[in-house]
Amino acid sequence: MSAIPNSIKSKLSGLLRLFRFELPFTAGLCAVLGQLLALGTLPTIVEIILGFLSVFFISAAALILNDYFDIESDRINAPDRPLPSGLVTKQDVILLTAGVTLLGLITGFLISWAAVLVIMVVWIVGFLYNWRFKKVFLLGNLMVSLSVGMTFIFGGVSVNRPFSPLVWFFAAWVFFINLGEEIAADAMDIDGDRKAGSRSIALVLGRDKALRISAAIFLTVIAASSLPFILGWLGWIYLLPFILTDAVMFYCLIKLLQTDDEKGRIYIRWIYMSGMVTLIIIIILRLILGI
Repeated sequence: MSAIPNSIKSKLSGLLRLFRFELPFTAGLCAVLGQLLALGTLPTIVEIILGFLSVFFISAAALILNDYFDIESDRINAPDRPLPSGLVTKQDVILLTAGVTLLGLITGFLISWAAVLVIMVVWIVGFLYNWRFKKVFLLGNLMVSLSVGMTFIFGGVSVNRPFSPLVWFFAAWVFFINLGEEIAADAMDIDGDRKAGSRSIALVLGRDKALRISAAIFLTVIAASSLPFILGWLGWIYLLPFILTDAVMFYCLIKLLQTDDEKGRIYIRWIYMSGMVTLIIIIILRLILGI
């Protein structure tokens, strides 16, 4: 059997990198956690698999499409991305987006029509964000954060429990964490965004003000972390993972206010990773304890 040509290997590598797997994987985890929180018990294996995959594919579709619309700013901010580096073509990106979107819709359909409706809303918001509104002052940040928060709503819908208070709390929690990250990331990407014609908060109000707004959002999230315990929605055993994220978030927001552009991206990633770890711990506790 002949070896796979290097050109094909490079293209496959580029296509896989378009997924940014950690991001749709986390979105899928959010959907599964939404199921667990809504039911208060373990969903069926089918519900878990379909719920995870549907959100994974739709989130991946938005991320893949983002590379298509962001090619100009990526030439400056991320020239090693698959599209500006030449590993894949625009046609490759469009075809991959279509295929992954179809998989997301199919897996959503296998759950329910309501699940398909939520998935379609998330996809439409993601498309509009990438196509037109990413460059609009604050609106783009709100749209992508809404898409992230909707993963929890989808989890509740996928098990026919869309109105659970815990589901909506976590939807708001990840919404504001993502919003803080988005605004901070814009402050790191001023040069590329300026060339692309963006009107991000950082470009309109200045980098320092954008970082202060981001820090205020993170502080609000930290303060709100006590709500599910005060209101009796979660047992106190879940407090530890929240403390973990809050501690990392507080440290990183301080560093973001003090650091330069390049180092700042590291702290944004730390916040994201701490949130993902917290979600995983809560899922494990939920599965083990059933409370």
